[in-house]
Amino acid sequence: MSGQARRQALEYTGVTPSRTGELARFFAALVDNGDEVFFHPHPLTHEQAVQQGQYQGRDFYCLQLFRDRISGYGMLRGWDEGFAVPSLGLAIHPRQRGRGLGRDLLLFLLAAARRRGAETVRLTVHRENHGAVRLYRSMGFLLQEKTPGVLEGFLVLQDGPGMPYRKNGARV
Repeated sequence: MSGQARRQALEYTGVTPSRTGELARFFAALVDNGDEVFFHPHPLTHEQAVQQGQYQGRDFYCLQLFRDRISGYGMLRGWDEGFAVPSLGLAIHPRQRGRGLGRDLLLFLLAAARRRGAETVRLTVHRENHGAVRLYRSMGFLLQEKTPGVLEGFLVLQDGPGMPYRKNGARV
């Protein structure tokens, strides 16, 4: 499937109570694949899926749907705690990786951050999560060692059409 056709099959939505069962299964697939080593913003449990479906704060949680099934889960967190720079996180279903869905979800989250007034986003990524490190670097995140094995990245966002970010001061 071409990138354009894939993007046309994608939908983004908030986490709603009607999707919590499917989100719990998504979390279980991440755990079964061993991904909680790299992705652990909160417990990856059914109970947490229910909490996410009822969430009503300033932070932003979303689902990426591919052909009406959850292919990705994304977040911008920190606003509830008063931070001006949100922390970005995302996970793609193990069976959906390698298709560009992570890049698509990341672009959606960057645009959402900008629409919500963020000028910069941050993230942390495990050095051994090679696919994620490649993705974040390719999108312009400046990654530096935060703690042994963990990188921290920042990206300054830019207004305007197309890519909502800049790399080394120039539009990418």
